[in-house]
Amino acid sequence: MTTKKELKKDMILKAASQVVREEGVDKLTLEAVAKQAGISKGGLLYHFPNKEELILGMVERLSNHFVGELHERAEHDPDPKGKWTRAYVETSFSEEQDVDGLYTALSAAHFTHPKMLKLLQEDYKDIQHKLEHDELDPVRATMVRLVVDGLWFAGMFNLAPPDAKLQKQIIEKLGNDIKEQS
Repeated sequence: MTTKKELKKDMILKAASQVVREEGVDKLTLEAVAKQAGISKGGLLYHFPNKEELILGMVERLSNHFVGELHERAEHDPDPKGKWTRAYVETSFSEEQDVDGLYTALSAAHFTHPKMLKLLQEDYKDIQHKLEHDELDPVRATMVRLVVDGLWFAGMFNLAPPDAKLQKQIIEKLGNDIKEQS
């Protein structure tokens, strides 16, 4: 059961993501987040004593959510061959993922405290290991991950991301490629 404190922290983290998304990483201040969340700065400091803890909270929240959903999808996949690769694609583009939140958390961590990316780097090492041992060609499984990551980063930095129709076709092609390997 989610506690009031957890709900408040989640609200604050969403407000922080909104500040980054709407105003940019350089405008991410405790004051701006408190204002966006509709709480006092003291209320924010109760949950996050400094900006670094706030950014770490953003990264942890999204990492835990992504990795949790990834594991759940893989564990419920009846076909063991390629289950991690399928789960990676499905989780990356599922409606449950807070893609904007991920973009903003990564941006905030990268541009303000790159060491905070360590958490995500560890998660990705584990994911990459699972993909390489997914009973598929490890090169093809890795290529699938890199295409998915490329789509995310193209959107994150507005680097000529494909339109929705083309992105859907790319995701379908990835899914078909995984099926062909199974």
